[in-house]
Amino acid sequence: MLRAAAMRLALFLLVCLSCLSCPTTAHAAGIIHLERAEMMVSAPAQYTPPVSTQDAAALPGPWQEVALPHKFGKDSPERSGAGKPGAMATTWYRVSLEGMALPAGPVSLHLLRWQAAGQLAVYGDGHLLYRSQGTPSWNHFRHPALDIVLRQTAEAPLPRTLLLRLDTFPCAGAAITSMYVGSSHDIYTRYAVREWLEYQLPFMMSAAFLAVGLFSFGVWVVRRREPIYLLVFVIAVCTVVRRWHFYAGLEQLAISDQWFGWLTYNALNWQIVALQYFACLLHGRDHRWFNRATLFCATVLTLATLPMSSMQPGLVLVKPLLYVVPILLGIVMTARNMWDGWRSRSYEARLLGCWMMVSLAFGIYDWFKVSNQFNIEGFYLTPYAAMVMFVVITYILFRRYVNAVVETERSKEYLEVRLREREQELAESYEKLRDVEKSRTLSMERQRMMQDMHDVLGLSLIGALRMVERGKLDEREVAGILSACIDDLKLAIDSLEPVDADLLLLLATLRFRLGPRLEAAGIRLIWKVESVPPLAWLDPRHALHILRILQEAFANIIKHTSATEIAVSTAAAGDSVCVAIEDNGPGFSLEQGLAQGGKGLRNQMRRAEAIEARIVWESRAQGARMILHLPLTQQQALPAVVRESAAG
Repeated sequence: MLRAAAMRLALFLLVCLSCLSCPTTAHAAGIIHLERAEMMVSAPAQYTPPVSTQDAAALPGPWQEVALPHKFGKDSPERSGAGKPGAMATTWYRVSLEGMALPAGPVSLHLLRWQAAGQLAVYGDGHLLYRSQGTPSWNHFRHPALDIVLRQTAEAPLPRTLLLRLDTFPCAGAAITSMYVGSSHDIYTRYAVREWLEYQLPFMMSAAFLAVGLFSFGVWVVRRREPIYLLVFVIAVCTVVRRWHFYAGLEQLAISDQWFGWLTYNALNWQIVALQYFACLLHGRDHRWFNRATLFCATVLTLATLPMSSMQPGLVLVKPLLYVVPILLGIVMTARNMWDGWRSRSYEARLLGCWMMVSLAFGIYDWFKVSNQFNIEGFYLTPYAAMVMFVVITYILFRRYVNAVVETERSKEYLEVRLREREQELAESYEKLRDVEKSRTLSMERQRMMQDMHDVLGLSLIGALRMVERGKLDEREVAGILSACIDDLKLAIDSLEPVDADLLLLLATLRFRLGPRLEAAGIRLIWKVESVPPLAWLDPRHALHILRILQEAFANIIKHTSATEIAVSTAAAGDSVCVAIEDNGPGFSLEQGLAQGGKGLRNQMRRAEAIEARIVWESRAQGARMILHLPLTQQQALPAVVRESAAG
């Protein structure tokens, strides 16, 4: 769709430009087209500066009738014998307005264009009506249409004779278009439309192109790896400078004619260089040697045309010949890039190649036109080629932006698909890991349970069995051993229950299991448990170690003391949690218990070391106290050091 729209736009522009290249022949009511004039040439030896009044009858003649538009070259018969080279020759054009049906109100003269390396002055009945202000070199190329008022009010007299004075270098050609005279309102309308189409519209497009170029330069500053934006900036600047003489008026320039001509000419050469590199980026073909050749030619021409003198004709007379080099470069560049663009199947390169072909044709047309080879009443076409170039390059940048957005969206969709695939793969991996971890946990718990039952319950049952076989136990003692084995089994089962890092829940389970046994032994349990911080590392394995340590403490009190009370308390102590078990028995000596080979104490110490905890025994005259210090985190675990302190 975009390609079809671009082709239709290009066709429309070509039709419009073809119309603009033709002279305007339409007539409005009240406008008279002046297509005939009388001409005479004054020799350079008779040259005098323009004056405020000039009587046409005082001119020596002879006058000859010519058709308008009129042009002459440096070898024109009318200018033969004009004088030595470099001298100014004056060409006079006389037009009579007598007998013309002109409106009674304000009347104006419309001159479409005059083209000469010189000056123009317009007289009405001998009085100066207009005089150009630019230098002869500047006036050689571009002149906007002139709207000269011949009569301001209805009662003012209308000039009967118009006299145009054209001062030129005889070694350069010149031309003047036909004229229109009529109502000031109609003439101004005609003048304004032509001015807008020929100058204002290209000027606005050039300003927009320069704005796009500045924006592209800003993009390139941020993204140095994309030289296409720098090339767009260079092309835009060179285009504006190259077309400068189309947009400026007839006023004196702020710089000399020589430097102005040097700028406008070399802007074309560097524009060709930038366009060549721009095209190579589009079709991707290697034009290394041609790129170097264009760069070399542009550099040589830039240095060779530097203004080294202040001669008035200067570059004006040589400039048409200098355009042969950029025209030849343009022909080769257009042919190569169109061929490579077609081979690369790059739509953007093909579009740029088509524009190059059209622009080259327009440039050759204007080259002949500035030499007065074609009808000068038509428009110059290269400003419109610059307009089309602005549209083409903007369209290329727009396509690159749209393609980048589409590619980003595709990349986003692709990444979303890949992300979903990776999430699915990760979910499957996590599921497998959970299954493996679950199997591993079950296996570890199974091994732990087997080891615990073997080390505790199994040994107790085997010991009881052998003592029964030897007849050393009565029924009451056997019942006690079996009851202890059952308690061990229940604690092992309770350790499998999830406690969610809650030490108090674990202690409550222990109280539930050992409460009946303590009550049967006649021991009162005093419960002083308070809230403590959770233990994040508390899992079934660690829980069983804690239960065994506390169970062993209760068993030692029941077996080896005559205590009647046991107090259980908890407290938070800095970076640990304390569980204290205190009785009112006679107390005991830790060293003596270890010396007698007490396996219970050693098992408690081993289990405390396994969970990175420590146990403190305190013996007093009225009982003993065991304190189990549990770390809040495994990294803050305390060394398993056993310490005894005596009170009193």
